[in-house]
This record gives sequence, structure tokens and C-alpha cells, in this order.
Amino acid sequence: MGKARKPVQVIILLLVVLLGGYAVGTSVFGGGAKPEAGSRAPSFKLLGLDGETHTMDEYKDKAVVLNFWGTWCGPCVKEMPALQAQYEKWSKEDVVVVGVNVAEDRLTVENFVSKLGVKFPILLDTGRDAVRSYGISPLPATFFIRPGGKIDTVHIGQLDLDTLDRQIGELVNR
Repeated sequence: MGKARKPVQVIILLLVVLLGGYAVGTSVFGGGAKPEAGSRAPSFKLLGLDGETHTMDEYKDKAVVLNFWGTWCGPCVKEMPALQAQYEKWSKEDVVVVGVNVAEDRLTVENFVSKLGVKFPILLDTGRDAVRSYGISPLPATFFIRPGGKIDTVHIGQLDLDTLDRQIGELVNR
């Protein structure tokens, strides 16, 4: 009887390890269901570099370009000038670009933003709460959100100026 129990115990142990690994992975890397085009943009409550707390609800009447990024992420750094240029171009059209920095300290983010001349709102997701809500992995990730809060499109990876301009144009003209 002892020999028959051993394979069952090994299988149970493997299942426990797999489930534990999955739980840790989704907690650390944000896993879970990712919001998709047509779904409602998840809410958040994050501190901005301006010292104010910001929520997704404050942007409900605007088109939103919600960009998740980090100073250590090469593609994120490369797309920042394009995001700034589009922020300047579309700000009079009820479009807001919002940057969500992932898990970095305020001083690091402030120095980076100052060095690059970024003027659009930057929010700090130090606890990775928004990352989990949006199912972000990898960075950069950008959500184009229609007025009213529905996600129009999701772009994973670096955006260039032309792609960003086209996506915002489509967002505004829908």
C-alpha cells in the first residue's frame, strides 16, 4: 500500500507548488484578467507628482492616454518625448495623457520627469495596485480610453510619434 500512496503524494505536492507559484506570480507581476477593448477602464486612486490624489473618475469626460512606464525601461524612456508632444498637441481637444510610474520612489521619478521636461500628469503606483488592476506586463503599456471610461485600444510596447498621433486621432473621432 505504501507504494501506491507515493505517486499520489507527489502529484498533490506538485499541484500545491504550481498553485503557489501561480499565486505569487500574479501578485508580483500583475497577472489576472487584463482589461480589453470595449471593457470599462479599471478605477485607481494614485498620488501624483503634484501632491494630489488622482482617480480615473476625474478623467471620465475626456479621452485618456494612460501610459504605464518606468525610468529603468528603455522603450519607456524612448517614447516619453512622443507622449509629451502628443500631450501638447491634443490638450485643447479634451485629451489627457497620464503617465503611471510603476513602483519607483518619488525622487527618482521627479528627477527623470524634470530632466526630460515632461509636463503631463505623472502618477505614482508605488504599491503596484494599478498594475494589478490593468494586468500590466511588460512595460510600456498604453491604454487609449474613450470619454466615459471605456477602453478603445491597448498597446503593449514602445509607441512612436506617428502611431501615437494616429491612435489619439482615432480615439477623438469615434
